[in-house]
Formats: sequence, C-alpha cells, structure tokens
Amino acid sequence: MFPEKGTVALEGRTVEESDPARWQRTLDVNLVGAYRCARLAIPHLRRRGGGKIITIGSRLGHSSYLGSSAYACSKAALWMLVRILANEVRADNIAVNELIPGPVLTAMTDQGTGRRSPVMNLPEEWVKTPDDVVPLALFLATQPVLGPTGQSFGLNRRTF
Repeated sequence: MFPEKGTVALEGRTVEESDPARWQRTLDVNLVGAYRCARLAIPHLRRRGGGKIITIGSRLGHSSYLGSSAYACSKAALWMLVRILANEVRADNIAVNELIPGPVLTAMTDQGTGRRSPVMNLPEEWVKTPDDVVPLALFLATQPVLGPTGQSFGLNRRTF
C-alpha cells in the first residue's frame, strides 16, 4: 500500500503538536515497509548466493530539523536497520547499504498541497531529479561481493 500524498513528510510540528496516527503511518512506511521488504528478500538472495539491499535513507536520519520528528526518527531507525542487517547477512554475500538522495523532485515533493516541502528550499542544496540519483544506485548495486556494506552514501550538498 502506498501512502497518500502528504502522509509521509515533514509535518512542521513539534512532537507535542504532532498527530500520533500520522507519526505511526510515517514509521510504518519508512521503517516497517523496508523491514518487511528486506525480510522477504533475504531468503531469495541467500538461495542465489548473495545480492544487494539498498534502502532509501535521508540526511534527517543522521541529524535533526525542526518539525521533522516522525520522518527523522523513522529514517534514523532505518539507518540502524541497515547496519544491523549488514552484520546479519554479511556471511551470505548480501550487502546492505543506505542511499541518501537528498531532495528530489517527485510527485510527493509538493506534499499534495501545491507547495514545495521546506527541505526543497534549503539554500545551497542540490535539488535533484530521479535521473540524478541513478548513478549512485547503480554504483551500489554493482559493487563486488566484498565491497561496501553497512554504509551510508549520500548526494547532499548541505548538512544540517
């Protein structure tokens, strides 16, 4: 199930002001969805002798931004899941890494409001198209078996 536009994004609210249902939905999509995909993929990757799991992380999973509690916490937990999975499946020749694209122009960018997400307006940041992210995804997907695992690779220009 895909989220409706605007359901998984920066809320611009404090934890106290946040909507618990929206908080839970953000965790379900960003963390639980990745967990379920990885859990189902691992047996298939083991049978074929290895492979790659690449999650889509966020710089907000490594830092903070006012009004981003649900999103940032879900991405921080995803980053921990990457590191745990990398250790669990390393012996099976499965690499697990995080790709952090930074702001990308997509159908979800406007959060269903017609306005850009605040992250899309940060000074000095490189706002990308999906095609700009492909080379890094291909790099991660084509690394050798003994290549990187449990790592985070980003395309951000700005840190928070």
